[in-house]
Amino acid sequence: MKIRKKLAAIIGTSLLLLLLLVACNNESASENGDSVSANGDGAVDDDSPFQFSMMANLHTPEVPGDTIIELLEEKTNTEIEIQWVPDNNYEDRLNTAFATSTLPEAVFIKNQTTFMQYKDAIRDEQFWEVGAYLDDFKNLSNLREEILDNTKVDGKIYSIYQGRPLSRQGIIYRKDWADNLGLSAPTTTEEFMEMARAFTEDDPDGNGKDDTFGVTDRSDLVYGAFKTVSSWFGTPNNWGERDGEILPEFMFPEYKETMDFFKEMHENGYINQDFPVTSKVDQQEFIINGTAGIYVGSMGDVVSLNHDAQAINPDVEYEVHNYVEGPDGEFGVWAIPGYGNLVMFPKSAIETEDELLKILGFFDALMDPEVSNLIYWGSEGEHYTVKDGGAVPVEDQALFDREVKPYQAIEVGEPETNGRYEGYFEYPPKAKSEELFKENENYLIHDPTVTLDSDTNVQDGARLLQIMTDATYQYILGQIDEKGFDKALENWKSQGGDKIIEEFNASYAEQN
Repeated sequence: MKIRKKLAAIIGTSLLLLLLLVACNNESASENGDSVSANGDGAVDDDSPFQFSMMANLHTPEVPGDTIIELLEEKTNTEIEIQWVPDNNYEDRLNTAFATSTLPEAVFIKNQTTFMQYKDAIRDEQFWEVGAYLDDFKNLSNLREEILDNTKVDGKIYSIYQGRPLSRQGIIYRKDWADNLGLSAPTTTEEFMEMARAFTEDDPDGNGKDDTFGVTDRSDLVYGAFKTVSSWFGTPNNWGERDGEILPEFMFPEYKETMDFFKEMHENGYINQDFPVTSKVDQQEFIINGTAGIYVGSMGDVVSLNHDAQAINPDVEYEVHNYVEGPDGEFGVWAIPGYGNLVMFPKSAIETEDELLKILGFFDALMDPEVSNLIYWGSEGEHYTVKDGGAVPVEDQALFDREVKPYQAIEVGEPETNGRYEGYFEYPPKAKSEELFKENENYLIHDPTVTLDSDTNVQDGARLLQIMTDATYQYILGQIDEKGFDKALENWKSQGGDKIIEEFNASYAEQN
C-alpha cells in the first residue's frame, strides 16, 4: 500500500512537471513569434509555415506589392520578410548590417566585386558552407558545376548563384546599309574593318552626303567595343597564362594588336573620334540617329536601339552577329563568371544546420518551374502569356514593373536549371541574339583569376588599372607610341602590379 501511494505521488508530480513544461514551451514559442499552431487536441502542427528573412536588391523605384509574395509563400509554405534595399546604396546597407551582426538569414551579395570583398569573412567561417548539401536537393543539385566552381573559396561553395549568360557580346549593325553596299556580316577582323570603312566612305544611306562613320564606341574598355574585339585577336580575358605564369592581358602581344586595330580605325575616321570620353547614351545615339552603323557590345541591346531608331526612321534595319575570326583564324569571346548575384547564409542569423536546411529547401523550391516562373514572369494570364513556349509580358509595363519585376532579383539558377520560360520575342534580331548567347558558349575565353586571391588587387587594383586604361587610349589616339605604352606598364608594375602578379601566381600554385 505504501508503495502504491509513493508511486502515485511520483506520477502525480511528473504529470505536474510535464504540464508546466508544456505551458512554458507554449509561452516561449508565443513570445518568440515562432510560426506554430495547435490542433484541437493540443498537438503542434508540424506543417506550419517556416519563417525567415532575406535582403535583396531593389531595381525599381518602389517596393513591390503583396501579390507575388503571397503566392510565393503559399507555394513554398513560408512566411518571408524581404528587406528590399535600393541598388544604388545596397553595398553600404550590406556592410552596415554585416558590421552590426544584423544580417538576415539569406543575403544577396549583389555582384562578383562585392563577393570578393567578403572572402575574408567567409574564411573566418562567418557564412555557412553549402556545397556539401546541394546534392541532397532535387533542384539545387542541378546548378551548373562550371559556374559553381567560379564561386568557390578555397575549393568550397558558400553561395547559390543567380545565373547569367556567359557571354552576350557581339555586333549590332545596320543591315540596310550593308545590303545597299553588298556587304555580308563580317566573319574576320579584315571584313570588320572593311565594313567600318565602307560605312564611313561609301555613302551607305545613299543620301549623297559624307555624314556617316563605321563604329560607335564609348569610354569603356570592357563593355564597349575594345574588349570584344580584343577577344577576336586572342587576347586573354583580364589575365592569361604564359609559360606557366599568370599575367595581365595588356602584357600579351594580342592586346597591342588590338590597340593597333583601333588606332587604324581612329586615324581613318572609322570610329567616333572622341570615343574615349563618349558616354553610353551618346554612343547609342550615334547608331540610333543614323550616324554610325556598327555597335559592338551586348547583342541584346538591339531591342532598345531599334525601338528608338524606328521613331526617327521607320525603314531602319538592324542585324546581330557574333562570329569574327582573328588573324590566327580562330574565334573567341570573353566570358563573365556566369552569375550576376549570389545569395549567402550568415552564421550570425542561422544558428543550426536544421535551420540552414530549411532555408536551402526554400531556394530549392524556387527552382521548381512553377515557382521560378512566378517570381520571374508573375501569374500567367495576369502578368504574362505563353507563345511558342516563351513568355510574353502583358502590355501594361507599369503593372509588370510594380508587381513582378522586383522579384526577379531573388531568382536562383537560370532557365536551363530552374525550368522557367525564356522570353518570346517578336523582333527577329532579338530572338537571334538569344541564340547567339548560347552559341558563344562554344568559344569562351575565361578569366583564370576568378577564384584566385590578391590582397593588393582588392586594395589597389582599380587604381592601378587606370594607369593602363589611360595608356591604352593614349596609344590609340597617337599621343604615345609603343615605348610610351611600355613605360606605363613599368609604372603599373612598380606601383603594385608586380605584387599583384606575384600574389595571383602564388594563389594559382596553391589551387593547382
